[in-house]
Amino acid sequence: MTDSAAETEALGAQLAAELRPGAVVVVSGEVGDGKTKLIRGACRALGIEQPITSPTFTIGHRYEGGRMPVSHLDLYRLEGLEGEEPALLDDSLVPGAIAFIEWPAAAEPQLAGHRVLAVRIAHAGGDSRAVELPAASARK
Repeated sequence: MTDSAAETEALGAQLAAELRPGAVVVVSGEVGDGKTKLIRGACRALGIEQPITSPTFTIGHRYEGGRMPVSHLDLYRLEGLEGEEPALLDDSLVPGAIAFIEWPAAAEPQLAGHRVLAVRIAHAGGDSRAVELPAASARK
C-alpha cells in the first residue's frame, strides 16, 4: 500500500533495485491507478534522468543513459499486436535492457519465453494505491 505519488515512485525504485537486465515488468491497473508513477520511480532508480511520461499515444519510449537501457510501453490502445510493426516488442525485449509494459494483455502471446514479472496496482481511495509486487526471489 502506498499513500502518495511519492510513495508509489519510491516503491518503483525499490522494485528497480532488484531487477536484472532482460527483465520484463508488466504493470496492470486501471486508468489513473499510478502505473506510470511506479515506472517513473523505477526509471529514476535505474539512472534515467530525462522526463518519464506515459507513452499512451506513442505506444513506447526508450530511455538511454542510465545503468542500462529501459523501454516503457503502453499498449492501452491496442487489442492485439497482429496489425502493428513486427519489431514493436522485439526492440524492447532485449537481454541487456529492462522493459516495462503497461496494459500488457495485447502482448501476452509475444511475452512467452521472457522472464516476466507481474505488478498489479489499484486505486484504494484518495492518494492510496494497493500494489502487488512479485516476490523478491522472482525478480532476480
